[in-house]
Amino acid sequence: MTLSKQLPLHFEFRANQTFDDFFPGSNLEIITHLKKSIQGNGERQIFIWGQSGLGKSHLLQACCHQAQSRQLSSFYFALSALELPDPDLLKDLDKFDIVCFDNIEYIAGNEIWELAFFNFYNRLRDQGHSLILSASSPPTEIAFRLHDLKTRLNWGLTLKIQALSDDDRITALIFKANQMGFEISPQAVRFLLTHYDRDLSSLWTLLTKLDRASLAAKRKLTIPFLKQILSAESRDD
Repeated sequence: MTLSKQLPLHFEFRANQTFDDFFPGSNLEIITHLKKSIQGNGERQIFIWGQSGLGKSHLLQACCHQAQSRQLSSFYFALSALELPDPDLLKDLDKFDIVCFDNIEYIAGNEIWELAFFNFYNRLRDQGHSLILSASSPPTEIAFRLHDLKTRLNWGLTLKIQALSDDDRITALIFKANQMGFEISPQAVRFLLTHYDRDLSSLWTLLTKLDRASLAAKRKLTIPFLKQILSAESRDD
């Protein structure tokens, strides 16, 4: 029986969330540390924090893709503020080479989960395996009740993910469009960033819609065509 079949929850990696699909901007250092951790010659514990929409989930998914390419076992889970799963989820996770948890701040204040995660953490560390975590704040600022857990989560490398500059956002959107197999001009991207002020994850979703609209209409993504698409989307909303 494989490790994944022993788990109470099934998960799937997102195929387009690899390191190659991530536009780093000022975050090359984070990518370097993550890759080294997966290779086994870097930090065994990395905590990435920063505001939403900057790509933390993408990077954790990319770690799992990288692990798979090296024939290593990996697990990813995104915690939710709405409802935590049964802490039995943590059972046997220490057997995985790489474990990634998004939004770890959501367990703060839940004594059962905090204790369960503390015990899992110790087992994973004893195995010499890697733990990659993300949150909106650094571990020092998260209100964990279990002091020993807060101490453990501060042991590793803590890195802040940086927002893209305006120029980087333009380059990132062009990069992402190229990754998806179509072209978009810098002028069109500037128009989008001026008239569609959303985080990058929403802009990636918009690019998918633009690609489909362009193919369906057999038109290039000119600014007049973008206005038409965005106007139609606004009416649908």
